[in-house]
Parts: sequence; structure tokens; C-alpha cells
Amino acid sequence: MLIASLAIVAGLALLIWSADWFVDGAAALARHFGLPALLIGMVIVGFGTSAPEMVVSAIASIEGNPGIALGNAYGSNIANIALILGLTALVSPIAVHSSVLRRELPVLAAVTGLAAWQAWDGRITRLDAAGLLLVFGALMAWSIREGLQRKTDDFGSEMERELQIRPLPPRRAALRLLVGLAVLIVSSRALVWGAVEVARGFGISDLVIGLTIVAVGTSLPELASSLAAARRNEHDIALGNVIGSNLFNTLAVVGIAGAIHPVAAAPEVFSRDILAMSVLTVSLFVMGYGFWSPRRINRWEGSLLLVAYVAYNIWLLQGAFAG
Repeated sequence: MLIASLAIVAGLALLIWSADWFVDGAAALARHFGLPALLIGMVIVGFGTSAPEMVVSAIASIEGNPGIALGNAYGSNIANIALILGLTALVSPIAVHSSVLRRELPVLAAVTGLAAWQAWDGRITRLDAAGLLLVFGALMAWSIREGLQRKTDDFGSEMERELQIRPLPPRRAALRLLVGLAVLIVSSRALVWGAVEVARGFGISDLVIGLTIVAVGTSLPELASSLAAARRNEHDIALGNVIGSNLFNTLAVVGIAGAIHPVAAAPEVFSRDILAMSVLTVSLFVMGYGFWSPRRINRWEGSLLLVAYVAYNIWLLQGAFAG
């Protein structure tokens, strides 16, 4: 149990470090090849910050741990909205300026509905996974088209400033990309092994471990980047990190895991976890569009998101130990 716990701690630490290197290297290389800042922010940074969830869920699926694969994806989505945006809004209320983000909010709501529909029968089949990956490919094509065509946007302007803060020469960027990817894979393997062993030791399901420890750990890159963006008043980056990550998690992470091996979804995945994810997504949609207030997630709403996250985890752990 001690070795497994150390594997989780070391795996999470290396996962965060490697994800940061991977994102920095990929973004710098993309900038070197002349890609627009908006495209880098929407696609490359979004892909990079979701790389931990992708690798962890892929390894979990390969090794026959579907609970960790699904729990990591859906738990990360819940943590992204309730924990990360809640904390970020407390640091600085999040104004929703970008037209790109406002268009992505209803897309996220629709994708969440698709996830609920697929989990209804208790199984993510390879056909379901193919559908998720097809939708993901279509969204990536749309994002690339938007990034290449749009010249001015709040999100793109903020990403341009970010890229200028941390410039890297091409060789160093390539080195960071490769080292980050290699350590990402190794640390993900250690994290999955440790999580499975701890779950067995405490007699709880790997789904609960995936929804809690693994999900929060793989969401730490988004937390760090969102808090840093909020302190610099780069609100569209903070919100874009969460929306992009949730789209990647729901489509690509679950899609890759299901394509590797069909994933069984326990009844509570639909009745508890997807329900919580859906309610939070709708609340984000309402707050982001500002139907009765300015387009802003204020501190009061951030506090409500944090309360919701604590309540969800109490619900989760009560069910785990009751069973």
C-alpha cells in the first residue's frame, strides 16, 4: 500500500511537470512554424492540457480498468467546472468576452448530452467510441478553420501575449515536447498502477479512485494555467482551458479508451456522475451567456461551484463506503 501511494504521488507530480513541458514545447514549435495564436490556443494547448487524461485513460483501458478510464474523464470534467472555475472566479471574476468561447459553450452542452445518451445502456462500445472520435475530428476541423480565418479575438490576443512571455528556440521546444511526452507516458503508467492498488487495498471501486484522486490529479495542469491566467486578467484563456479540456475529455479521452476496449459503465456513472457533469455544464452555459446578468462568472457563483464540488464528493464517498 505504501509503494502504491508513493506511485500515485510521484506519478501525479511527474504528470504535472511533463504536461507543462509538453504544452510549452508543442506551442513554441507551432509558433515557430507560423501558426496563428488563436489556433495554438484552441487546438495545441487544448490538446496538451488534456494529454494526461488521454494517456491515463488509454493505459487504464489497455490494462482492463474501465472505472479509472471513465472516472478520469468525467471526474476531470466535474473538477474543471466546479473546482477549477470556482477557485478561478474567487481569484478574479471571469468575464466571457470571446465569441469563440460563447459558441463553444452550447457545443459543450450538446456533447455532454451525447455522453449521457451513450452511457444510458451501461456500455461504451467501439461503435460509440467511433462516434465520439468522429465528432471530435469534426470539432478539430472547425477549430482549425476558425483559427486560420479569424484575425482578431480576445482569446487569440491573450494567447499571443502568453506565447511572447515564454519564447523557446526550435531545438529546445522539440526537446521539451519529446521529453514531456516520454515522462507523461511513464508517469501515467505509475499513476494507474498505484490507483488500482490503493482501490483494492481500501475495498472501493476503481471508478471512485478515477473520479477523485486521478481526476483531480490530471486536472492540475488546467488548474495551474487557469489560476495564472486569472491573475493576469486573461479571462478567456481561463474559461477556454476548461471548455476545451471538457470537450477533449468527453470526446477524445472516452473515445480513445472505448476504441481500445469497450468500456462498461456502471449504473451510477449515468445516475450520479453524468448527472452531476450535466448540471454543472448547464450552469456554466447559463453563467457564461449571462441571461440575467453580465457575461461573467462572479465570486458568488464561484463559491456556489465550489460548494457543489464538495457536495458531489461527499455524495461519491458516502456511496463508496456504504457499498
